[in-house]
Amino acid sequence: MTKTLRDVEYGVPVKVIRINGEGPVRRRIMDMGITKGCSITVNRCAPLGDPIELTVRGYELSIRKADAEKIEVE
Repeated sequence: MTKTLRDVEYGVPVKVIRINGEGPVRRRIMDMGITKGCSITVNRCAPLGDPIELTVRGYELSIRKADAEKIEVE
């Protein structure tokens, strides 16, 4: 079973193994610095559950859970 970024516990560093999606969505995720092999930590979630805050390559980033579902991690 594959694990996505949406399923990750807070504060646990994970490694990106694959980015699903096509065209502009995939390109936008990669342009934010989320690429295969990089390390990501989920810091917290907004009060209503969306978006989630991540630490990627030393900076803070917020993404929607729909986009986080496209990122497979280990």
